Amino acid sequence: MTTTRNLRKIAAVAIVSAFLGGTSYATYEHFGKPDTISTWVNNATPFIKQARLDGKPAAEGPAPMIPADFSFASKKATAAVVHIKSTLKPERTVSQMEIPDELRDFFGGRSPFGQQAPQGKGEKPQASGSGVIINPDGYIVTNNHVIQGAETLEVTLADKHTYKAKVIGSDPNTDIALIKIEVKNLPALSFGNSENVQVGQWVLAVGNPYNLTSTVTAGIVSAKGRSINILGENAKAPIESFIQTDAAVNPGNSGGALVDLNGNLIGINTAIASQTGSFAGYSFAVPSSIAHKVVEDISKFGSVQRGYLGVGISEVDAAKVKSFDLKVDEGVRVESFADESAAKEAGIKIGDVITKIDGHAINSVPQLQEAIAQHKPSDKVTVNVNRDGADKVMNVTLKGISEPTVADRSASAIMEQLGIELKDLSNQQKKEYGIGSGAQVTAINAGKIRQGTDMEEGFVITKIDKTPVANARDAVKILQGKKGGVMIEGLYPGNDETQYFAIGL
Repeated sequence: MTTTRNLRKIAAVAIVSAFLGGTSYATYEHFGKPDTISTWVNNATPFIKQARLDGKPAAEGPAPMIPADFSFASKKATAAVVHIKSTLKPERTVSQMEIPDELRDFFGGRSPFGQQAPQGKGEKPQASGSGVIINPDGYIVTNNHVIQGAETLEVTLADKHTYKAKVIGSDPNTDIALIKIEVKNLPALSFGNSENVQVGQWVLAVGNPYNLTSTVTAGIVSAKGRSINILGENAKAPIESFIQTDAAVNPGNSGGALVDLNGNLIGINTAIASQTGSFAGYSFAVPSSIAHKVVEDISKFGSVQRGYLGVGISEVDAAKVKSFDLKVDEGVRVESFADESAAKEAGIKIGDVITKIDGHAINSVPQLQEAIAQHKPSDKVTVNVNRDGADKVMNVTLKGISEPTVADRSASAIMEQLGIELKDLSNQQKKEYGIGSGAQVTAINAGKIRQGTDMEEGFVITKIDKTPVANARDAVKILQGKKGGVMIEGLYPGNDETQYFAIGL
């Protein structure tokens, strides 16, 4: 305990989300393929050369190019960026979001997450964030944490018109969500190709920090492929390969646009690095290569279709080169295999160093995650590995994460799949709740319950598909034998009204 406290005290930077929010799933719409990004811009944004203040000619060589203004990209982006206001359930306020213990010390018990409006007695809490229109028919991309836990969503357009929104689907693994408003002929941004984005190029962040609508800030890309370990709280298999910028992003910016100087959408602003909860120099955006794939899958299939190599990997550094006598000093080393690993079946071995995916250099774990995250199960990818100094090319057919079958689904597997923890009710609790049996939910983690329902901790499960539940063990046993749609029935302490939650197994 003492060691943990000391570590918290010496931590230098807290990585925090810029906002808050719920999840549900539905379908359908198809979005266009990403446009190609140019490093500089077309004639819509003029450039000027640097001039020396002493009046002498500038030194020979390439002259630095400085953008005269950002008005073209700003005008294009602000028209398509929306303000999202969520009404939260009283039980799930911003301060009750899952904040790692090591981050709490930075905020003195207050939440680092986005703007929460004050509310009077009996009023439901509200919070706000941003989103980007990506289709003229009202489809909007935002962050999963913007809409998570929301009872209702209200979207305000740049022209001040307001509409109710519904959630089409979300992906906690990338913190991307797709919502929709029933409006036509809206201004929309095209996805750019984030793979072509260069460190050092100008970008704009557009959103609604602190409820200040249509705010534009400028900065440069300061790094790519950043992993900041922020998605693990809500995600089962988090994918982090953020674009890092120094464009100012603050609470309320989450879900907003990161655009290049052509106004193409190259990222979704998601998080900041800060000791205070406000911008302190660095912000992070989900690259468009990942966001585009997620919304495409949600619109077509209702959920994300993600392919996996099935490997455990670590980055190659000087220590690994020396320790394992590696013949290359860049790439990621294969440390282990998952069950039914696609990589293992293709001939990749433990100790191999993956250097390229589909011809693109791989120098870090986030780079590999980003490259594979753009594919679905059954896609074929070309993997270059270095094995004892010899370069080999492997053709790998990606697989999905297989769900355990009903026959071999263990108690721990089903509980992990659902993402809940259960306990037996005491005799006193049964008397208080007016029931003879049941199992109480003590924790809700990443899994199907969180992704597909609004179930809260404390809920008492009394029936599963109309079968009475005696205790926690009985609930697990019933669930082990289920496949397909399942109806969970129960109540909350202090409320006699029966609640129903439907999930798929």
